Amino acid sequence: MRVLEFIREKTEQLQKNNAEFRAKLEPQFKNLSDKFSQTVSNTLNNPWVSLFKPTDDEPHEEKPIVQVPEAAKVYEELHEQLNQETFVGDWFMVDQACINQFAAVTGDKQWIHTEPERAANESPFKTTIAHGFLTLSLIPTLTDAVNSENNPYPGAKMVVNYGLNQVRFPFPVKSGSRVRARTTLVGLTPMKRSIEVVNEVSIEVENSKRLACVAQTVLRLYF
Repeated sequence: MRVLEFIREKTEQLQKNNAEFRAKLEPQFKNLSDKFSQTVSNTLNNPWVSLFKPTDDEPHEEKPIVQVPEAAKVYEELHEQLNQETFVGDWFMVDQACINQFAAVTGDKQWIHTEPERAANESPFKTTIAHGFLTLSLIPTLTDAVNSENNPYPGAKMVVNYGLNQVRFPFPVKSGSRVRARTTLVGLTPMKRSIEVVNEVSIEVENSKRLACVAQTVLRLYF
C-alpha cells in the first residue's frame, strides 16, 4: 500500500508542477506571438515593401496600354514582321581613306589601322583593318536609315536612336573590303504614344562567312 500511495503522491505532484509550469510559460508565448504578428503586419504594410511586384503565381491585373490610333496602326504592321528579315543593304567599300578619316575624328591612330606598310609586315591580317567602332558607326548608312526619301516608319513624327542592347565584332574588316547589313526585327514594345523597336543588324564582309559586327539597335518611334 505504501508503494501505491507513493506513486499516487508523485503523480499528483508532477501534474501540479506541469500546471504551474504551463501557467508561467503561456503568457510569455502569448507575448512572443503578439510581437511576431505585429512585426509581420508592420513589415507588410511598409511602403517600401509594397514596391515589390507579386510573384508570378499570385493573381494580379496589368493595366492595358491604350495607344494613340497612329501608334496602334504602326504597331500592328510591325508586329507582322517580328522575327523576320526586313532589310538587306547594298555593298559599301571600306577603304584606307575611310579608315583614316575615322582615325582622324576619333584620335585612334593605331598602326593596325593607319599604317599599311607596317601592318603588311607585322599584322597577322597582312593589311590594315577598320576600327570596330567604325564598322558600328556605318550602321545608319548600311541600313539606309539616313535616306530621307526612304523612311521605314512614315507614320512616326519622330524617330530617336535610343541606344544599343549589345554589340559584338566577331571578325575584322580589312582595308579594301566591302560590307553590307542585314536587319531582323527582334523586339517590339508598345507604349502610349510611342513604340520601342529592337533590330538585330548583322554586318557581312564580302567573300567571308564570318560577320564583322552583330548589334541590337533600339529605336523609339513617337506619334
